[in-house]
Amino acid sequence: MTRSTNKPEWRRSRSCGSAACIEVAKVGDLFMIRDSKNPAAQPLSFTADEWAAFTGGVVAGDFDFE
Repeated sequence: MTRSTNKPEWRRSRSCGSAACIEVAKVGDLFMIRDSKNPAAQPLSFTADEWAAFTGGVVAGDFDFE
């Protein structure tokens, strides 16, 4: 079976308990992010390097509120 790259497969955190979540999809070489409350809006897209920098910052605690 071949997957179509025309329609993103959106994923959200398992800890999301409502419809107010951020969803992520990978399409080709791009990572895309959208607001689950407004799925028709244009998603933000990032290169693999930009995505790696962001997720690395999350793991390192760069975005933690103190």
